[in-house]
Amino acid sequence: MQTIKENLISSTSQLSLVSESAKLDSELLLAFILRKPRSYLYAWEDEKISDKNQNEFKRLLARRIKGEPIAHILGERGFWSLDLKVTADTLIPRPDTERLVELALELIPRKAKWKILDMGTGTGAIALSLAKERPDCFVTATDQSLAALDVAKQNAQRNKISNIEFLQSDWFAKLENRQFNMIVSNPPYICSNDPHLQQGDVRFEPLSALTAGEDGLNAIRTIIKNSHQHLFHDAVLLLEHGYDQADAVCHLLKEANFSHVHNLQDYGGNPRVTIGHLK
Repeated sequence: MQTIKENLISSTSQLSLVSESAKLDSELLLAFILRKPRSYLYAWEDEKISDKNQNEFKRLLARRIKGEPIAHILGERGFWSLDLKVTADTLIPRPDTERLVELALELIPRKAKWKILDMGTGTGAIALSLAKERPDCFVTATDQSLAALDVAKQNAQRNKISNIEFLQSDWFAKLENRQFNMIVSNPPYICSNDPHLQQGDVRFEPLSALTAGEDGLNAIRTIIKNSHQHLFHDAVLLLEHGYDQADAVCHLLKEANFSHVHNLQDYGGNPRVTIGHLK
C-alpha cells in the first residue's frame, strides 16, 4: 500500500501532462476519496491508503487524465460562500463570475427589499449568492433548461436558501410584465466557431450555455433589447462577457439608452462585467 504522499507525487506527475493545476487536482481527488479536508493530506502524509481507496483514486484519476472536469468528477464546486452541485447539464461556475456577484452586492443596500432577476442561472451560483448575502431581497432565477433548474433547486436546498424562486423561461418569455430592481446574467458569450470550445473543461459543458452566434453577442443583445420593460425606474443591469467584448457591450447598452455605462475588470485584470443604469 502506498502512502498519501506517494500517491500525490505520482498522480501530480501524471496529471501535469494534461492539467495546469495538477497538484490541486490530485489533492481534491484524494481528499474526496478519503472524505477528509485537503489539510489532512499533509498532516498525515505518511498514512497508508487502503487498497479499496487506492483503486477508487486511480479510477477518478483516469477520468481526469482523459480531460473530464474536476467539478464533474466530484459532482460539486465551491463558489462564493456556497457548496454547489454541478452536473453535465450546467456550466461549471468560474472564479471570474464571483466578480459579478461582488459588484452586484456593492450596488444592493444591505437592508434593501429589491427584486432581483438572474437570467440563465445554471447551477444557481449567482442567484443563490445574492439571495444569501441579501436575505431581505427576493431573487428570481430563470433558465430554459429544466435539467439545469433542477440542479439549481437542489443547490438552494443544500445551502438552505429560501428567498428565491426558479422559473423555466427562454430569457424574458415567461416573465410577462414583471419588473425588477436589478437584472444580472452570465449568458453564453463565446463565438460559435471559437477553437477554445475544443479545449479544456468546456468540451464537457452544454454548448447552449457557452455559445451565442458568430460574434458571441446574440444572448447579450436579446437581454439588453428586452430588459427595459422588466426594469423599474433607476434599476441596474449587470452583464458578464468575454474579455474582448467590453466595448461592444458598452455600445449596445448606450444604444439602448442606458446611462452611467461602465466596465469593470475581473480578478485577472480583464474587462469582464459591464453595468448600465436605467434612469
